Amino acid sequence: MRTTRMLAAAAGGLAVAHSLPALTSLGALRPLLAPGLSGPGDRGHVALTFDDGPDPASTPLFLAELEKAGVKATFFLLGRMLVQAPELGRELVAAGHEVAVHGWRHRPLLVRGPRATRDDIARARDLVADVTGQQPRWYRPPYGVLTASALHAARQEGLTPVLWTHWGQDWTAKATPDSVLRTLTRTPLAGGTVLLHDSDVTSAPGAWRSALGALPRLLQLCADQGLRVGPLRDHGLPARRPAPVANRRLELVR
Repeated sequence: MRTTRMLAAAAGGLAVAHSLPALTSLGALRPLLAPGLSGPGDRGHVALTFDDGPDPASTPLFLAELEKAGVKATFFLLGRMLVQAPELGRELVAAGHEVAVHGWRHRPLLVRGPRATRDDIARARDLVADVTGQQPRWYRPPYGVLTASALHAARQEGLTPVLWTHWGQDWTAKATPDSVLRTLTRTPLAGGTVLLHDSDVTSAPGAWRSALGALPRLLQLCADQGLRVGPLRDHGLPARRPAPVANRRLELVR
């Protein structure tokens, strides 16, 4: 009986340790628990980031808007999207944008074990590097929810986790360009890392249109405030040295 209780206590302790980093997904707690995780950087700069692509139905429209404004950004790519549109991933890099890792599938890490987490991150990282020719430096977990396994895997893959300081809440069916801009500007943008989505693969159908509609106004607002907008690589954040692509064969992550 005592052994059973000890095993149960140990299992409970492991579960807590596994999920404890997930507390950083709470915006109010993140500055207290891990102030650098949100991506606060150079006060004269705003890091512009996009999640969930590349998506042939929408990403090219964001690229066109960014080219018009002469702005570069960081795109956190999903492996399952990149494998379907590798030419679009290469186009991102050719246009001067930065590519980063969002995992292979957009599934919560809290329900994944260490092996599945490592495979998901490593497989996506290797694909991004192999397809685009750019070694990714950054990792953003699905839903912004980290686990101890994800932190360990990111470190092994030479990736630095980065969440955000500002998000547009552009993934809902009710989002509009006005609501996205209003949400983004509730707090000063200086030194912030902005999260938008260039795909609706994990959002309400067509939700990316709200982000696209808000983008020109966001860029103009930053310009009016004398803020430079660019990718995370120009944001003054410390990062691990990118790891070379490993010669390995990973299991299919389902």
